[in-house]
Amino acid sequence: MTAAYVALEGGHVLEGRGRAPGTARGELVFTTAYTGYEESLTDPSYEEQVLTFSYPLIGNYGVREERFESDRVHPRAVLARELTGDVAEWLAEEGVPAVDHLDTREVVTDIRDGGAMKCGIAVGEDVTEEDALAELEACKAMSDHTEIGEQVSVAEPTVHGEGGDGQTVALIDCGVKGSIVDSLVARDATVHVLPHDATPADVDAVDPDVLFISNGPGDPENYEAAVSLVEEYVDDLPVAGICLGQQIVSLALGGTTEKMAFGHRGVNQPVLDLESGQVVMTTQNHGYTVADPGDNLEVSQINVNDDTPEGLVGSDCPVITRQYHPEANPGPHDTLDFFDDVLAMAEPESTRAVPADD
Repeated sequence: MTAAYVALEGGHVLEGRGRAPGTARGELVFTTAYTGYEESLTDPSYEEQVLTFSYPLIGNYGVREERFESDRVHPRAVLARELTGDVAEWLAEEGVPAVDHLDTREVVTDIRDGGAMKCGIAVGEDVTEEDALAELEACKAMSDHTEIGEQVSVAEPTVHGEGGDGQTVALIDCGVKGSIVDSLVARDATVHVLPHDATPADVDAVDPDVLFISNGPGDPENYEAAVSLVEEYVDDLPVAGICLGQQIVSLALGGTTEKMAFGHRGVNQPVLDLESGQVVMTTQNHGYTVADPGDNLEVSQINVNDDTPEGLVGSDCPVITRQYHPEANPGPHDTLDFFDDVLAMAEPESTRAVPADD
């Protein structure tokens, strides 16, 4: 059996079965999702993290590229109770170390008790505990990854949905999932995906109807260019954001953000809409949250479990954001209408749908 060691912050070292070789380090987090492992593993929001699956068997329906959210696996390493051969082979091809035969219940409990933590991974025929501990020693805190946006963003602008009859969207790519772009294109939008450090000149060249800030990894305070863009355009354009995008919009409009103990990651997070009283199930993947939205934003939705903001709207400006992922591949699909609401902000007031009287 190939040796595998996982060194946790605090000095505890776990031993498991190596399924894909290599060494790695990152912030140890967990997801409660029991399907959608392909989507999770290709989600750019997991950059610089080590992903633990709490569901015991990962890979029971294979690996299909059409389900990918980006062009590569983003977690630095993967931990599981049991990985199928298909997933292990895929991770090996991607150069991502993988370990199974771990008691992931214990790992998840450790994270819940101690918070997301640094860890080091070593997998291979000749690795030792010291190799994993050396990776742990070199691991940086998530907030110290100041250039993380560059690791997940497009280098040059790309265009999707050309020829659509709908609105033009300038999407700032801080690590966007492919299904977000697909959801906008499916509604006839033309989506210009711009780098995370796009300038006002880049946005002006697109002549957009909506400015959209994407999801992505890391500390929102490290995305200074995106924050500046929201500040620049909020008085002239409707602004929308998902996940990290909500946090960036909040920072731009005078709010504050904070790191969560272990974040929200999974497909069963309940969210309450404060206006309708409806609770929807959502997919989430974030380690930071809005602590105070400030005076220019109002909380429209909250997490049922911990009351953290899940939706924001502008007090006197066209802004709408979500902390969760409305596109939610593989599901749930309770909140796909968010994209209709985003694009509706760009319509002239005279053509917007008016709710019928009860």
